[in-house]
Amino acid sequence: MSNPKRIYELLLDHCSSDAVVDNLMIGLVWTLCQSKGKAATGLAMSPGFATRTLAWSGALAGKPVTDLAAWIFEWDPYQATVAMAAINSCINSRPLPESVAVEHNGEQANLAVFEYFLPQLHDQKVVVIGHYPGIERYKDRMQLSVLEKQPTAEDLPDSACEFLLPNADWVFLTASSIPNKTFPRLAELASNAKTVLMGPTLPWLPQLHEFGIDYLAGVEVTDAEALYHAAAQGGGVRIFNHGLRYRIAELTPANSLSWLKQQIADCAAERTLLNAEMESWYAAGNSSRFPAYQLLERVNSRLSRLDSSYKPLWDEYAANSHSTH
Repeated sequence: MSNPKRIYELLLDHCSSDAVVDNLMIGLVWTLCQSKGKAATGLAMSPGFATRTLAWSGALAGKPVTDLAAWIFEWDPYQATVAMAAINSCINSRPLPESVAVEHNGEQANLAVFEYFLPQLHDQKVVVIGHYPGIERYKDRMQLSVLEKQPTAEDLPDSACEFLLPNADWVFLTASSIPNKTFPRLAELASNAKTVLMGPTLPWLPQLHEFGIDYLAGVEVTDAEALYHAAAQGGGVRIFNHGLRYRIAELTPANSLSWLKQQIADCAAERTLLNAEMESWYAAGNSSRFPAYQLLERVNSRLSRLDSSYKPLWDEYAANSHSTH
């Protein structure tokens, strides 16, 4: 991958918002950000270790969501996690793509994505990045390898990715690889496999198609209050029974193109509105800088990058369409 920072630049583009943080909660398993104004909730998996030295604790509510989002480039795991939750709160304020809601039975709701793909996984070489509780139930149905930073039982260490991913048929990649900065390399190693990027940390971005991702398996928040309380009370897999459900979107060129076109149209409309507000601001005789000038700059940047993503995706779509006729 020529530019491993691109995914993080895209994330910041999609966080061009004037929203401010309402609630920021770092739970035992999940970190959750809720924003004012946009009334949206974003999740990210919490770092797997405790700390008592966070200098900014108690000071984040009321800050612009974009301030927290900027931490996505940080290597400190708590800052990166907070950033991912903030970015997802911004992304989730916009409509989700066309996707399939995944039904589940109450006890194993966290495995709903694997159940959905199970008919395609029989006897396949399947590598799962991140240990999902209960995943062992599938080991007799496929050639299953589970990679984990802190391996337990039959898990393999995450360093095994260099050996297993290039030869895998299917890869299920946890979206927490984005804030921990392993995503660019893991996506590159999985380029020959059908790759599913999954989990509550997932950002709903059509451009993930550019990184070789075939399916997005993210979550839809159905009850923000119930989700907040479940996460705040130490909920791990239980959050799937309290306020959210999995949805799956296939990133074919056609689907991604349609989704990207809608995002470009929405972003262009946002820019038009801001430009009109700026003209009115100066027409009213104000000599100070337009208050939303920085937001307008971020919207322009997002629109430019959306346009840059559109051309190669259109070329791929056109080539595929030509080859089928």
